[in-house]
Amino acid sequence: MIKTVFIKSLFFLSIGMVFLACQNEPEKPRIQMPETDLATVSLIPKPVKVIPTNSAFALDQFTAIYTSKNATGFDKVGEFLAEKIKEHIDLVVPVNGENANTVERIIYINQSDSLELNAPEAYQLYINQDSIIINANTAEGAFRGIQTLRQLVPNVSNDTLAVQKIWPIPSGKITDNPNFGYRGAMLDVARHFFSVEDVKKYIDLLAYYKINMLHLHLTDDQGWRIEIKSWPKLTEIGGSTEVGGGPGGFYTQEDYKEIVRYAQERYMTIIPEVDMPGHTNSASVAYPILNGNGKTPKLYTGMQVGFSTFDTRKDTVYAFIDDVVREISEMTPGPYFHMGGDESHVTKKNDYIHFVNKVEKIVQKHGKRMIGWDEVANADIDSNAIAQWWASEENAKKAVAKNMKVIVSPANKAYLDMKYDTLTDLGLHWAAYIPVDSAYQWSPEDYGIPKENILGTEAPLWSETITNISELEYLAFPRMIGYSELAWTVPENRDWEDYKVRLADQAPFLERNNVNYYPSKLIDWKKSKYTYETIEKD
Repeated sequence: MIKTVFIKSLFFLSIGMVFLACQNEPEKPRIQMPETDLATVSLIPKPVKVIPTNSAFALDQFTAIYTSKNATGFDKVGEFLAEKIKEHIDLVVPVNGENANTVERIIYINQSDSLELNAPEAYQLYINQDSIIINANTAEGAFRGIQTLRQLVPNVSNDTLAVQKIWPIPSGKITDNPNFGYRGAMLDVARHFFSVEDVKKYIDLLAYYKINMLHLHLTDDQGWRIEIKSWPKLTEIGGSTEVGGGPGGFYTQEDYKEIVRYAQERYMTIIPEVDMPGHTNSASVAYPILNGNGKTPKLYTGMQVGFSTFDTRKDTVYAFIDDVVREISEMTPGPYFHMGGDESHVTKKNDYIHFVNKVEKIVQKHGKRMIGWDEVANADIDSNAIAQWWASEENAKKAVAKNMKVIVSPANKAYLDMKYDTLTDLGLHWAAYIPVDSAYQWSPEDYGIPKENILGTEAPLWSETITNISELEYLAFPRMIGYSELAWTVPENRDWEDYKVRLADQAPFLERNNVNYYPSKLIDWKKSKYTYETIEKD
């Protein structure tokens, strides 16, 4: 703590000396900042603690961003913040500039060694009239902190009586840290294909709300979407269609690497899924030797499930899986590989168990930790594997009995492809109708799974009924915003009546980013964020 204070003191002393050196500059009139209340600003997800000090920081053309020197990644976090401020309010804020003659206020992104910030994503945000300090032990924590700061920047400047445009940011202190380290969303690109640019837009929206995992469902009966160089027909044939008979598509390995790179810049982990032994018709059409259901595979464009399976007793199948896992793992720096494992209805139970056991060893061989849908808990897998609970509480309990971690994704609460209500055109309703309040009013901790076994939460979006980014956004937003809070914010800080007011204030951000969100009548949507009374000069 002493070291951190010392570093801060040196930094502000150096800035102060620069200011004093500029004696020939004409004195600018001091701005009288408005009274504010940081505790009432609509932050999502809600931080652990907010202490207002009722003044404001004047973000303007005389503001600069500085970052800790020799702190890995902190300069990139500063550049990201500057880029987003420019996109939001068209204000250029220099980062780590040497010429401080025109700097009056600073945003300092500081690598701290405070023991209070010993979690990877923890951060502190100090805001006063002349400085904003973001303290974090890691660049990842700093990145989460700047998402909070972005939400504090007003949409409209307050320049009625000021000599320049000013965006007042309410002052105070925010202390924050996530409830769960795994906060995920899943996108099914197999039933309908989504372009690299579509996925990037989704990543940007998710990162704003501190989501840190994006699970890509890359293969299914209707399409194979990832290039495997050792098995080229997978995309050549298996990637040629989608639900409804559309053109399909696939990611080249360079495309996939670009998605991974883009996500990494936003401290988001890509989790690839190759669903097997069921949901494998597109692979078996490309290579019939893999097929195990006794029928001649044909390209499939429907929505039914459970009819396909690999031949779980054939060595060629495991050689194929080894190649697929190897090529994808080499492009995926994250620790996870999702092997699916759900709805394999025509696979005999013993064959299924044999298959999952073999695949787990292949995944581990290539340095990854296996995730599977909750059915995999029936196999003889070890405690390092992760079960994603979507349907069966019994399977979730089996996973806990094996001391496995569980990702909480109950379909009747967390599935983004469920309709909002009976009038919703897009989506399905086999699990439930999930209006915006139902999507928020549940807790991952309430299902009898010990907290120590919950890795985190994930909101899957299956794409049987959606064909483009606009339709994706309609089902994902605003529910995905609520899921981000369920994963980040501790239960005692979550309240529907409070949340729906904060959610209403997200409309300007969504509209500014051309997000086709569902305008639920449960929410009194605001067309502008927060504004202040006129700023006056002394």
